Amino acid sequence: MMSNEDEDPEQPKGNQQDARREDEKSDIPMTKRENKSPWWDIWKRRKDCQESDWWFASTGIPLLAATLGPLANVSSIAALVTSWRQQNFVGGEWLSEFDGVPYADPRWCYWINVASLICGFLGNLFLLLNFTQRIRYIIALPATIVFWYLSSGFLIATTVCMNTYDPPNRPEQGYTQGFWYAIAAAAFYTICSMILMVNMLGYFLGHYPEKFALSDSQRTLILQTMAFFIWLGGGAAVFSKLEQDAGQDSWGFSDALYFCDVTILTVGFGDLVPTTDVTRGIVFPYSVGGIVTLALIVSSLYKAVRELGEEKIVQKHIDRLRERAFERTVTTSFDLRHREREAHRLLRRRTLGFPRISAPTEPRLLRTTMGEAIQRTSTFPRVASALGMDRRPKIMLLREEKDRFEAMRKIQADSKIFKRWVALFWSISTFAILWCVGAVVFWQAERETQGFSYFQALYFCYISLLTIGYGDLAPKSNAGRCFFVIWSLIAVPTMTILVSDLGDTVVAKFKKWSDGLADFTVLPKEGIWISFLQRHPWLLTWLQRQIASRAAKRRLKRGFDTLDPQTADDITANTPSTPNDREANDDASSESAADLELTIHPTITILAAEAEADTRNLPTHASLSRRLALSIKKISRDLRIADKRYTYEEWVEFTRLIRMTTPERLDRDFGTNVSGKSNDRGTRGRGDNEEGLVNWDWIGDDSPMVSGIGESEWLMERLCESLVRLERRKEVAREMENLEGRKVEMGADRLVMAESA
Repeated sequence: MMSNEDEDPEQPKGNQQDARREDEKSDIPMTKRENKSPWWDIWKRRKDCQESDWWFASTGIPLLAATLGPLANVSSIAALVTSWRQQNFVGGEWLSEFDGVPYADPRWCYWINVASLICGFLGNLFLLLNFTQRIRYIIALPATIVFWYLSSGFLIATTVCMNTYDPPNRPEQGYTQGFWYAIAAAAFYTICSMILMVNMLGYFLGHYPEKFALSDSQRTLILQTMAFFIWLGGGAAVFSKLEQDAGQDSWGFSDALYFCDVTILTVGFGDLVPTTDVTRGIVFPYSVGGIVTLALIVSSLYKAVRELGEEKIVQKHIDRLRERAFERTVTTSFDLRHREREAHRLLRRRTLGFPRISAPTEPRLLRTTMGEAIQRTSTFPRVASALGMDRRPKIMLLREEKDRFEAMRKIQADSKIFKRWVALFWSISTFAILWCVGAVVFWQAERETQGFSYFQALYFCYISLLTIGYGDLAPKSNAGRCFFVIWSLIAVPTMTILVSDLGDTVVAKFKKWSDGLADFTVLPKEGIWISFLQRHPWLLTWLQRQIASRAAKRRLKRGFDTLDPQTADDITANTPSTPNDREANDDASSESAADLELTIHPTITILAAEAEADTRNLPTHASLSRRLALSIKKISRDLRIADKRYTYEEWVEFTRLIRMTTPERLDRDFGTNVSGKSNDRGTRGRGDNEEGLVNWDWIGDDSPMVSGIGESEWLMERLCESLVRLERRKEVAREMENLEGRKVEMGADRLVMAESA
């Protein structure tokens, strides 16, 4: 930024210092100086609905609970319809865990499982009614928590009692997949209940209102997740019934659930396949429906995660960058010297522990360059703005504004890169955790049945995550198969999101590099060498010198050419022969050239010269309407361009058009009073009388770059409002002229009538 030595107050003492501090405080953005109520004032905080750091509790927790709830219901169904114990030693022969003969559980175990399943469904129902706002938050959420705690308590009590009072006698007996599904369901119910309690705690502390702040994509994700688990559980029931009717008694509900999971995720181990024509025929529509539903879930999950990241993580990063830009901002030499003093004091404070030496009674201020002062400052300075009534030259104000504009552009570019690489970091971290932790579980679960080593478990998890599914390794224990169903439903979509994030970062960079190489070698692009030379001026200058030197040597070698008379006649014949012809050609493009001239944006020097001039050639109202229409036409074309961004000069020109149509100025020009009677939206605030300057801070909260919409949309809305305001004032002024004309005519008629009388 720039500092102004013209406004160097040498004696800013006493009241002047206090006033300047007050100005600094008043210029700090509202996000930094808003008065937050104390933590014990719960009702006031809830009423104000202030922004807080509880964004994951308000949005992420309900989304996670709504996703894990249906999975817990499916696991609870598998635990209910499957016996928990089996006989592995039958007829003097040892059987594998999948071929073991299950035997009935005690009746109390069955009915407690029924009660647990009913409570789990009721908890999901109340959560769904809470999302649809059919039941109040304060009623539905406690009901969901209570029902899920009851369901979890029933399952935990049943598994503990079964293992204590009637356990299977190993090695002749063992637990089936139903027992492990009961443990998984209890874990999911407990986790969901606990995180929902955190969400409710945030509500009672006043961090968010009594409703889930979910977007449309997040609500769609919840509905798609419920539909997917209904499809998964229903398909397992159908396949289990058909295979058992065909004589395949080993196809229980838990085995069919594993088969459906492997089919929909396209892993295809081949250890469990349909054996009848009916089930093979059902695989056609079932697999297509499941894959489509899973793809929709992955797409919605990716979109929901990106929304959360952009709203919370990326936005906080942008705010931090803006704060740093504020800290590096200086507008006057007083600010610069004030920061030099602060930096000098910080350096003195760092010498604690060392003996003091004599110093001058009036030490000289530490003078550094502006860049060093900017780097050393750590306080939050006042907002440097050229919007107020400042007596400095307009060229300095415009340059300061452009500095802030370029700083905000750099923040936008940095935040875009930050968003992509942070998403990739979280995807890689999640993938690594699921891969390594999943390998540990499979290693322990399959160690007795297959003798898995940890490396084999890593290999198995990898081919499962990538949906390769060679079939050489597959889960062959009841615990391993149950864990695979739950783990794969979480891990495989995560792998898909990781591939998408890799495409936005690493693959995009590799593609850009390969395309650039192809443009120079295999598929040469027209004009590529010219653009390359323009990016390297030193090489272009050297080549131009070489070419000019060789051309000069050739001319000296062959001599100087003279103009051929026949060539001169041809040149004369191709040019307009009369002045009328030249005027006709000029008139043909005069209108388009005039329109083009109106849309050309001047430089900062021209803008400053126009602003400094005592007499300005301001456009007439008819010309202003035309300029607004041409600007709207230009921006309407830019709406087709994704993420269109304008230069600072373009922004200044658009803003000047908007400021020329402020309600106060139009009322003053037309002699109307429309702004006092209506709620016209204009560019009111500081600096409305400053021609060519913006009336917001580019790094501040009111900047169009942080408005949440595209720059073309923002400008289109404001320019359309300006055009509507201008035309409305014209209509009101025209009506006023007609009214005055009628009054004059009526007065004349009355005078004539009086004279005749």
